[in-house]
Amino acid sequence: MMNIYVGNLSFQTTQEDLQAAFSQFGNVERVNVVTDHDSGQPRGFAFVEMTRTDEAEKAIAGLNGADLHGRTLNVNEARPKSARGADRGGFGGRRNNGGRGRW
Repeated sequence: MMNIYVGNLSFQTTQEDLQAAFSQFGNVERVNVVTDHDSGQPRGFAFVEMTRTDEAEKAIAGLNGADLHGRTLNVNEARPKSARGADRGGFGGRRNNGGRGRW
């Protein structure tokens, strides 16, 4: 199983659109169009899970740079969750006294 990141999506792109595009290359297990928690609006990217790695690699090669709804897709293997944001640090902001006390 391979998880694929799909970026630069038009806000009109649906799960069905991505299912159809990726199904040309093999079996699609799941499509998740990421939405904003507050508004429910699409955030412009999605994740597609494909059953077979060889088919997923063909989908990446075939769809990266392709046009969908007037947008050029950015398609690549998704990084594991542990790798995303690892360089972002903790809570941000300035802390005095080890995070205790006043700001």
